[in-house]
Amino acid sequence: MATERAFIDLHCHTSASFDSIAAPAAVARVAAARGLTHLAVTDHGTIDGALAARDAAPDGLTILVGQEIRTTEGDLIGVFLERAIPGVLTPGDAVAAVRDQGGLVGIPHPYDRFRGSMGRGEGLAGLIGLSGSVDWIEAWNARIIVGDGNVRAAELAASAGVPGVAVSDAHTTMEVGVASTILTGDPATPDGLRAALAAGVQLQMGRASVYTRFAVPAARILKRVGVR
Repeated sequence: MATERAFIDLHCHTSASFDSIAAPAAVARVAAARGLTHLAVTDHGTIDGALAARDAAPDGLTILVGQEIRTTEGDLIGVFLERAIPGVLTPGDAVAAVRDQGGLVGIPHPYDRFRGSMGRGEGLAGLIGLSGSVDWIEAWNARIIVGDGNVRAAELAASAGVPGVAVSDAHTTMEVGVASTILTGDPATPDGLRAALAAGVQLQMGRASVYTRFAVPAARILKRVGVR
């Protein structure tokens, strides 16, 4: 029997993040409607949105509980978490905290000059050099629209021998699944995702409308005045 394919987006935000007002249930519903089989919900500094999305997920969609983790050298992604990772840790300590929970680690938007990206400092080379410290690199982040960040990230993944993935980095429901990764296997567990990434990936490199970029500053303002 042929091994099934999985359609996964490994970076997505909900209203649990300070810069999104996308309800977790709505994010899960849209992800399923757009054909995703797996979605990592990776809010800033918390797993609350991921837990809510997991509870609301329709049949056929598996939510991976994750977090975008702020470190002293830039952001990391952790998935398969049972509890939130505190900030602000060094990259090595953040990786160790994820591994202690049996989770996997990805590097988001490593060369995006407008966000907390690891390529802006000296921590990226050191982290890549640590054997087994990174499970994937975002070779295509749908929110990078200026500069060569995605090109450089893809080159980094290839040179480091680390799987490169495509992600939406969605902060609105309009963006969920606009970029994703096609895998062979079942990435619903740490071992399953690691094996599927190692078996080879196909990148779906889409972008949402440029107007969705205005949603992040709008969400920050709404959060400040109490809208959740």
